[in-house]
Amino acid sequence: MDETTAIQKAQQGDLAAFNQLVMAYQGTAYNVAYRVMGNGEAAADACQDAFLKAYKSIQQYQGGSFKSWVLRIVTNTCYDQLRYKKRRPATSLDDMTDNPEEHNTHLVSKKEAPEDSVLRGELSDLIQVGINSLPEDQRIVVVLSDVQGMAYQEIAEIIDQPLGTVKSRLSRGRRRLRDYLLEKKELLPSQYRLK
Repeated sequence: MDETTAIQKAQQGDLAAFNQLVMAYQGTAYNVAYRVMGNGEAAADACQDAFLKAYKSIQQYQGGSFKSWVLRIVTNTCYDQLRYKKRRPATSLDDMTDNPEEHNTHLVSKKEAPEDSVLRGELSDLIQVGINSLPEDQRIVVVLSDVQGMAYQEIAEIIDQPLGTVKSRLSRGRRRLRDYLLEKKELLPSQYRLK
């Protein structure tokens, strides 16, 4: 079944057709949510909420890029959850564990040397902390552009903002991320430090 047919059937109440759409976009949606939220469980919750919202509002989909429509719902759900966390801060019990090695989320390649894996993991963690430090509006455009590799016009559709706004937020976000990494250059692996 092609996407257009699946959308039409989903709009008629066909749950199986909507599930096909979910399967097609759940990976991308999770990756965006993970980078915005900075936590796997929060990203999974955001995706679940977003797809539920998408199902409930599929009648309002009026054409265009379905991917952009879904990712707009995902990003808005992430914004909502981030705002909620600011109003009601909480500390995760997992974050308070004494042994962080037990909760390492990095996949280890058998072809990669252990030292390289550790350096890659440290760099990834440092970049993610830098992304998390960005204001929400800049964080989402950095994730969509630099992590997901989306075009500026597609990002503009997803966040429902003009192209110029996307470019300026991306520029400010990249600048802040660069400044953050320069402040933490002692934590960067030596090959990534600016001389």
